[in-house]
Amino acid sequence: MRVWGHITNCLKTDGSCALVTISRVDGSTPREAGARMVVRPDAAFYGTIGGGTLEFEVIRMAAEAVREERESFVLNTVSLGPDLGQCCGGRASVSIEVLTRNSLETAMQLAEAEVSLSSFGTCAELSGGSLGPRRLLETAPDSPFAISEDKTGTATLYELFGNETRHLMLFGAGHVGKALVLALAPLPFEITWVDSRPVQFPGPVPSNVTKVCVDNPAAMLDEAPEGAFVVAMTHSHALDEEIMARALLKQTFGYCGVIGSKTKRARFLKRLNARGIDNALLSHMICPIGASTVKSKHPAAIAAGIAVELLAHDEALHRQSSADPGLAQKITHGQ
Repeated sequence: MRVWGHITNCLKTDGSCALVTISRVDGSTPREAGARMVVRPDAAFYGTIGGGTLEFEVIRMAAEAVREERESFVLNTVSLGPDLGQCCGGRASVSIEVLTRNSLETAMQLAEAEVSLSSFGTCAELSGGSLGPRRLLETAPDSPFAISEDKTGTATLYELFGNETRHLMLFGAGHVGKALVLALAPLPFEITWVDSRPVQFPGPVPSNVTKVCVDNPAAMLDEAPEGAFVVAMTHSHALDEEIMARALLKQTFGYCGVIGSKTKRARFLKRLNARGIDNALLSHMICPIGASTVKSKHPAAIAAGIAVELLAHDEALHRQSSADPGLAQKITHGQ
């Protein structure tokens, strides 16, 4: 969610709004630290901090604070069981910051940063229940929300905005390709959508999608960033094979998958092996792709299964990268 884009719009139309942030969690909670919402005076909202009673009560408090039209900052900690009757059993610290038109210029600047940067950090002085103007940091902080106090007693809030996204090279704008783009729209993927047939692309696409129409789709792999995911689902098995061959030989992608059956996999393995690609590299090709428990052949159902697999693979790579900071420099196909 582009937090500052929503804040900018709210300040222009309503004059005030609240930024709600999960600042810290302990134990089992509906969302992680850094989850955010923007709440309007009429209690309409954008984003989620996990639903349930916690979110319901926070929206109510935030809307009441916004209607006072006075800038403020409060930080509350609640135990989900004793305080709210939720069964999660954890604790969550939640900040509610009311912004007014006085913050519109800053909000517009940060909204621009959301468009141009995948993530960025800010800092602001915190004093007496109010937050000073935010400033962009040259280096983004490690955590989404942290309050630091210096030797003079001055408290500073450091925040991380934006999402770390995985680049996905999606080849094929057929029925499943269209459905997959929609399934991945709200998820942390930046998609380059490639096809040689311009008429196959729909007009509007989600904001995380870039359409590319080229005569030689497989050549787009030369421009893909390291660690990108590659998914082939074109109208041509020969083109799918070429995409897999190039992707596997390049050895810089985090996922190489091609839509198809076990029969297609067997034929591809034989043909790719004949091209000189050894079995060690071929083991990184995933085919069929998608959750095996989904049996429906409806394009949206197939896309849902693929989205689950891509998300799980992305999360696994992030966990491995956290455990081994040098992992980004290693080949991570098929792990």
